[in-house]
Amino acid sequence: MKKEIKYLLIALLVIVLFLIRGYESQLFYDPLTVYFQNNYLYQTMPELDVWRLVVNILFRYILNSLVTLGIVFLAFNKKIYIKFTGFFLMSAFIILIVLFVFLLKTEFNSGYLFPFYVRRFLIHPLFLMLLFPAFYYQKLYKKKQL
Repeated sequence: MKKEIKYLLIALLVIVLFLIRGYESQLFYDPLTVYFQNNYLYQTMPELDVWRLVVNILFRYILNSLVTLGIVFLAFNKKIYIKFTGFFLMSAFIILIVLFVFLLKTEFNSGYLFPFYVRRFLIHPLFLMLLFPAFYYQKLYKKKQL
């Protein structure tokens, strides 16, 4: 594939990530968005349908993960990177969603900062920003070794 087309497709996938973020309130059920935007330290937790929230977080995570896999594929075109990214994203989701549901059930008694960041890792493509530089550095390191 030509480099220009690759870069264009990567740019389109990044735009898709922005669109997911931009239309989050229309696409996903998440009353915690408004809760964490306001003065949440002095408010009670909103009424939550935990099952519906988990399903919507899963849907959003899958969308972000598919775009992440697409970007990694286009940028590096290595099967091992795709497999690692997929396994990493799946493992991270399982760990984080269990932790998040536990924190929801305890109504954030241990504090608000930790659940805020666990939720952030679930709903935003932060793992892309962690994995992409790592893969790029590994690619440069392997080139240097040859």
